[in-house]
Amino acid sequence: MSDRRETDRAINAVWRLEQARVIAGLTRMVRDISLAEELAQDALMAALRTWPETGVPNNPGAWLMQAGKRKAIDLFRHRKMASTKLEQVGRLLEDEVPDTETALHEQLDDDVGDDLLRLIFTSCHPVLPAESRVALTLRLIGGLTTEEIARAFLANDTTIGQRIVRAKRTIAEAGVPFEVPRGEERQDRLASVLGVLYLIFNEGYSATAGEDWMRPQLCEEAMRMGRILAGLMPEEPEVHGLLALMELQHSRAGARTNAKGEPILLPDQNRAMWDQLMIRRGLEGLLRAQRLDRGLGPYTIQASIAACHARARQAEDTDWAEIAALYGLLSRATPSPVIELNRAVAISMAQGPAFALPLVDAIREEPALKNYHLLYGVRGDLLRKLGRHAEASAEFRMAAGLTRNSRERAFLLARADEPSDS
Repeated sequence: MSDRRETDRAINAVWRLEQARVIAGLTRMVRDISLAEELAQDALMAALRTWPETGVPNNPGAWLMQAGKRKAIDLFRHRKMASTKLEQVGRLLEDEVPDTETALHEQLDDDVGDDLLRLIFTSCHPVLPAESRVALTLRLIGGLTTEEIARAFLANDTTIGQRIVRAKRTIAEAGVPFEVPRGEERQDRLASVLGVLYLIFNEGYSATAGEDWMRPQLCEEAMRMGRILAGLMPEEPEVHGLLALMELQHSRAGARTNAKGEPILLPDQNRAMWDQLMIRRGLEGLLRAQRLDRGLGPYTIQASIAACHARARQAEDTDWAEIAALYGLLSRATPSPVIELNRAVAISMAQGPAFALPLVDAIREEPALKNYHLLYGVRGDLLRKLGRHAEASAEFRMAAGLTRNSRERAFLLARADEPSDS
């Protein structure tokens, strides 16, 4: 029984690593994401039946791919599908030597990079709404189940399931080619891909709603997909910039909450708990992005901001003037009232709250910030530092009423109730 459990654990670990690559390879052959998923699942079931008896093969990914290909041929034969499609898949097998894992593995490696890149670009196609891109990417590339995605985003399982089904149907009906686009279209689509990974990471870093301040699993999935993308597109600076940003931000995860799960703000964090290995990797990625220098993009600029925090041994060592300047650069690259709000925070730390409050007041009426709880939280903090305690408490209560995260709400209400002499 223990041997069977060990084999099952090994199969689960292999599937976690190989699932996206197998689906990508099968999608190239059958040109249908839904069918490719079904075939990959059939291959997994075959492994669950076979490997407990034979042991896990040396090249399990190649074994799964071969099983999926043969399932495809059986399916096409059973359905009496067009002979051209049968021949198309058959040709991919005709040169393989049966039971020769090395030959299969070499063939798998020949196309796996391109296949996976195609799948990433397909699942993040602009024809899909943003929430569908996120769900489909987590399902196909991240390997999360529908239930895991629903739990992460506090959504109903059925809603997420329908979203994924609709996304795959939309891709099929729109005739989206399974390919990496070229030229300007590639750059446009890359922005969509990076935007999806950024959304996934941010939801994990600071949860929109629910009981948890963070959802580390989402951060880890975003970083894992970012590393895949960096390996597949090593000459794209913003790919490295985004990965560096995520690693630098996530390096602080262990210090961002206390034992009760309550948030700890950046100045109060125990920096000895920051993950130094992840910081080094993030700084190396940032340097790689900067060396590719095509004019710093928004993710590379944000990674540079995160690096300022990572390099500061103590909170008081933080170069807030540099951070404010970087936010100014970011604001010019991608104008946004949220970026201006962050710049105001940096200016308050560099020059004092009296310099920052007018900047916050100047953007208070921006429509995008109307229900943005952090606007009121920042303003409350500035007012508290200026000794305007009653006004500060009102701002904190406004912020608490707007957030849907229970941990954040409790934190903001506690700030509203702080005594005026604190």
